[in-house]
Amino acid sequence: MRAAFISALIVGLCVLVGAVLALFYIAAGALGVVTGALFGKPYIGVAVANTITLLLVMVMVIASLLTLAERKWSALMQDRIGPNRARLGLPGLRDKALLGIPHFLADGIKMLTKEDFVPAHASGFLYTLAPMLAFGTAFVLFAVVPVAPVVSASEIPLVGGLAASMGVDPFPVSLQVAPGYDPGVLFIFAFSGVAVFGTALAGWASNNRLALLGGLRGSSQMVAYEIALGMSLVGLMMIFQTLQLEVMTDGQNQGLFGGILPAWGIFLQPIGFLLYFTASFAELKRPPFDAPEGESEIVGYFVEYSGMRFGLFMISEFIGTVVLAGVVSALFLGGYHLPFPPAWGVEEWLRSSVGEFGLAVVLGTNFVLKVIVLCWLQLAIRWTMPRFRFDKIQSLGWKILLPVALANIAVTGVLLLADPSLELLAIVGLAEILFIVGLTALYPKKQPASLVLPGRMMAGGTGH
Repeated sequence: MRAAFISALIVGLCVLVGAVLALFYIAAGALGVVTGALFGKPYIGVAVANTITLLLVMVMVIASLLTLAERKWSALMQDRIGPNRARLGLPGLRDKALLGIPHFLADGIKMLTKEDFVPAHASGFLYTLAPMLAFGTAFVLFAVVPVAPVVSASEIPLVGGLAASMGVDPFPVSLQVAPGYDPGVLFIFAFSGVAVFGTALAGWASNNRLALLGGLRGSSQMVAYEIALGMSLVGLMMIFQTLQLEVMTDGQNQGLFGGILPAWGIFLQPIGFLLYFTASFAELKRPPFDAPEGESEIVGYFVEYSGMRFGLFMISEFIGTVVLAGVVSALFLGGYHLPFPPAWGVEEWLRSSVGEFGLAVVLGTNFVLKVIVLCWLQLAIRWTMPRFRFDKIQSLGWKILLPVALANIAVTGVLLLADPSLELLAIVGLAEILFIVGLTALYPKKQPASLVLPGRMMAGGTGH
């Protein structure tokens, strides 16, 4: 019964996501037709529609649901029930949990209606600016992430006829806020760097010594991982010779070894994947990298914030989780392309079966599912590993990730010069993956007796 329920849930989720993405395409195409007829520039309408549908709807909805998913997932891992009391209170729904959806609605209402307390000695403008920087920088990063491929407006239902009736020539429509944006990856680096100011200002503007300590910890941690974050993607830039995420995504659809293996970033740059994922996790300051908010040592850099100002800090963390999942999917997991060898020709078969628009919806659904899985992985890591000590966090960033990133760039350059076809690079990448998996499998599962704390010893002298 459980397997059947999970299967039905997955199928229902795929159908729902596909229907929503189809509506997103129609909305972008229709608004593009309107701006094309009025101003001769359909791309303006497409960009406006994607800003509303992808950022304000998709990212915000997933991030809001993650506030509930994190609590429910932690309860499952810790053998608890988790939040289960919120109800809508409507006739017929008074005793229905509705999958816990009322909980994040209640959280939002609480944040919006809670008293907005401002410390008397806080720096008013900077105190207000800090949560806006934290939220805004995390929010706009998704603008360069390609969710689904480009489709001609003439292929989109309803839009093609509308364009013909209004005398607008066919134009490209993609589910990406800023398609063809040359800086691409540099845009991600730039706004990730600006996020440091939100953390530092929150601690300083609160005029609280504990908040200041948390702000210094947070900003120093983010600076420590920014260099490794940038270096981790240099290998992909060298391989695909571009900074645009959509070009990198399409480049990963080429076949290696006769089309048996797709040229996914994780196969060509497994070390780069681990570096970027780890550095981004540390940039988000989520456990095990949450030393700036370590309640056992300090209070945290937004201790003086309440109401929706605190809510902006909280939701920015979950938005960052969604953005990280989207960027990793686009750069290392083939983006919206299906996880099948190119030699099988699955996408070409789908194109001939369901058409260009149907294929685009399927590929977009595939991308959203990858994002959801990576969000789940981040929640699992968050509730699995204990908090790192702050000096260990700094050592990991400066003494381990940075040298490994530099070595990875050097090795990538040598392998590209030796074999521009990327097959030698893929062989080395697969060997690195096998080595990492083997090292993880061989790592001792039991804790050595010398490391068992006295408080955890039982009467017989053995640990739990």
